[in-house]
Amino acid sequence: MPKQIAVIGLGLIGGSMAMALQGFEDFEIVGVDNDPATLEFARTHSAAHRLTSDAGAAIAMADVVYLCLHPGAIVDFLSTHRQAFKPGALVTDVCGIKTAIVDAAAVLPPEVDFIGGHPMAGKETSGIFHADKALFQGAHYILTPRPGHRSEHLDLLRRIAAHIGCRDVVETTTQKHDAIIAYTSQVMHIMAVAVCDDPDLFECRGFEGGSFRDCTRVAALDVPLWTELFSMNASALTKVIRNLEDNLRSYREVLERGDTAALTQKLAWSADRKRHMDLE
Repeated sequence: MPKQIAVIGLGLIGGSMAMALQGFEDFEIVGVDNDPATLEFARTHSAAHRLTSDAGAAIAMADVVYLCLHPGAIVDFLSTHRQAFKPGALVTDVCGIKTAIVDAAAVLPPEVDFIGGHPMAGKETSGIFHADKALFQGAHYILTPRPGHRSEHLDLLRRIAAHIGCRDVVETTTQKHDAIIAYTSQVMHIMAVAVCDDPDLFECRGFEGGSFRDCTRVAALDVPLWTELFSMNASALTKVIRNLEDNLRSYREVLERGDTAALTQKLAWSADRKRHMDLE
């Protein structure tokens, strides 16, 4: 019998993961979802080698389990199915927060190895109907291993990352991941939705430039998912929002003063920081 990877939840990320994993070594890809329309789409688009709605049966046979659910659903799944995973299995996830998820995995028995993961890829759309096997091409794949993990499982995840087209694998702690993601991802979504809260939004039709479209692209987000992501990382995210408020206030103040020299200095400093980041 071939080794199996079970992908639990065939939404945008899970569906894309199942598609991208096909052909990885000698693993059979098993897609799991409880929505009939999702399973039918997955079947007609060959999203996995095998499809089922029976998560318990799938994880009992799987050598690797990818949890591709919303964060709260992952926490519930781990608690509900903690005794159902195959002994010796690797369990991982794709969630955009890590501390809450890895802490929830503490309920698993010691013979089941959980390694938190976050491939940095996505779209503003949701559902398997927007899945793409090339979604992870060029993405960073972040892992948050803790002491006691089996080295062969970390090696396996590195090989998976290479197979699905990721640019690199970055290892860090759960706390550092959540603090950085609050800045590099979550606050960008906050800015996008905040811009769309402006009362003049609909008056700008016909005046949108590329910068406006780039800034607001992610505002058409999956509301239930991002509500959970923001709420479960609120401490880190609110700190980043306060920093952003301070920076915006600083720009507003020099504009209100009409201080062109100070504005030029601030713009040059910020632009130089961005250029140096792009070079590294």
